[in-house]
Amino acid sequence: MWKEVSFILKSSRRKDILIPLETPRTPTYLAKQTKSSLANISLKLGDLKTAGLIRCVNPSDRKGRIYELTDKGKKVLSKIKEIET
Repeated sequence: MWKEVSFILKSSRRKDILIPLETPRTPTYLAKQTKSSLANISLKLGDLKTAGLIRCVNPSDRKGRIYELTDKGKKVLSKIKEIET
């Protein structure tokens, strides 16, 4: 799990995306929340998905995709919050 914690902490943008995903969110919401481009958010979501930290709950939809933390993602986020407290 420490590999994933380090992966998140190396990029403040990844962390900025991971935290709001405690509640399922759309890329558009994340882009507005983080003041980033939708393209940047999509790249970071891909990284987080590849790492097994998030999943898309409606992958067959082209628009309005919703992402949430996986169990692994929840554990990693919990560890990050523990470290930073």
